[in-house]
Amino acid sequence: MLSTTKYASLCVLGTEVFYVLCLFYEFLLPEKGRELHRALFELLPGFVWGNVLSMVWGAVFLAIAAWITGCYIAWMHNKSLISSETRN
Repeated sequence: MLSTTKYASLCVLGTEVFYVLCLFYEFLLPEKGRELHRALFELLPGFVWGNVLSMVWGAVFLAIAAWITGCYIAWMHNKSLISSETRN
């Protein structure tokens, strides 16, 4: 059985590390790649490049989404184990 809290916390940690790496990755891209990179980030609700508060909001938004996703995955995993145990 997976611990829902631990698994969701690890999902949040992984998402936040990936988010920060993606923010800094922009500086390694050529101009056309940077335009696409910025356009993809602006798909996050309320995200605006160059606004620090907006970047923090992006991190909070992704943390919430990762927590919900982690809880759902752990619940589905644990539910599938319970179902297979009751069939045997």
